[in-house]
Amino acid sequence: MSASALFILDLKGKVLISRNYMGNMDMNEIDYFMPFLIKREEEAEMTPLITHGSSHFLWIKHNNLYLVAMTKKNANAALVYSFLYRIVQVFQEYFKELEEESIRDNFVTVYELMDEVMDFGFPQTTDSKILQEYITQQGHKLEVGAVRPPATVTNAVSWRSEGIKYRKNEVFMDVIESVNLLVNATGSVLRSEIVGCIKLKVILSGMPELRLGLNDKVLFEITGRDKSKTVELEDVKFHQCVRLSRFQNDRTISFIPPDGESELMSYRLNTMVKPLIWIESVIEKFSHSRVEIKARSQFKSRSTANNVSILVPVPSDADSPKFKTSTGSAKWVPEKSVVQWNIKSFPGGKEYLMWAHFGLPSVESDELDAKRPIIVNFEIPYFTVSGIQVRYLKIIEKSGYQALPWVRYITQSGDYQLRTN
Repeated sequence: MSASALFILDLKGKVLISRNYMGNMDMNEIDYFMPFLIKREEEAEMTPLITHGSSHFLWIKHNNLYLVAMTKKNANAALVYSFLYRIVQVFQEYFKELEEESIRDNFVTVYELMDEVMDFGFPQTTDSKILQEYITQQGHKLEVGAVRPPATVTNAVSWRSEGIKYRKNEVFMDVIESVNLLVNATGSVLRSEIVGCIKLKVILSGMPELRLGLNDKVLFEITGRDKSKTVELEDVKFHQCVRLSRFQNDRTISFIPPDGESELMSYRLNTMVKPLIWIESVIEKFSHSRVEIKARSQFKSRSTANNVSILVPVPSDADSPKFKTSTGSAKWVPEKSVVQWNIKSFPGGKEYLMWAHFGLPSVESDELDAKRPIIVNFEIPYFTVSGIQVRYLKIIEKSGYQALPWVRYITQSGDYQLRTN
């Protein structure tokens, strides 16, 4: 059981729109929500759940709105919050921005969406692609005799419509990994993490079944294969289309994909990553007016990092900058108090230098500015830092057409910081 009722309030607590799903609660109970919330704020006891008598309010804030689910039952709180955040996502996909104005301008659509996403307290269709088949922003207008609901509503595969046809059948798969890294001034890695996801763009006719094979360590252990070149995936999350029972039984990733773009899965690896781009900085000790930065790519020469941006902190009162680089270009960004060194193409195994000279800054700012880290942004195509590989992507459809699968690997910077001192 999820929510008995759902409310969308403005910042003053005024109800903009509401939906009573079960009819077992007094809708006026919502009047207690805002006074309790203000009291909690004043007492510095903010909690995502507020109780008044037998009524429970589970709420989230988004822009200038409060989304509040109300229940009497001992509800599954995790499910309720997941539902609230999913509702936000649906509204954003419909209206681009979710705020008070977009709610007021689209009352009919909002109410219809609230009616469809939950039924008698149970979440239903929350996929905006499916909802857009029969709820438009012009309002839901049924034609005469159009009593048959869309196939996706009654279909067991609710995320894909029947009767999809393409002249050319293709699947594009992107394996994208972000590297989160924090290195201290002595070169020790303090935090290292890879966050990955697999994104799909599906242009396939009919109701195809796809099977994806990865170099998954657990799978290789089950089948007794050499696991030396495998990866151990953690915190794996799948799109609802993946058959979880099959994955749990034999690690097979089998699914009927949504049409168009979707995220198939995400994962995380807590692993020690060797810094892909290493930065050394030399700052003139007395005046801090001269900075020398050495950037070194520590991946194989066959790979190239694109659109590399190195943000080097400088004292906030520095002025009259002069730059010299062995490659790329440098510019001063005074509003951020950084020198930004841009390198369009940075091949593996290379080392580049940048020199900057500033007018003399004040001594007082030394301590504060010295603590800011160097931030590096980059993207390396055709490369994964974890070593994950798509071993196969099989496409099975009853009509037996031939389809082309395309796989692309990308590694990019996430929160990538190197402390200088």
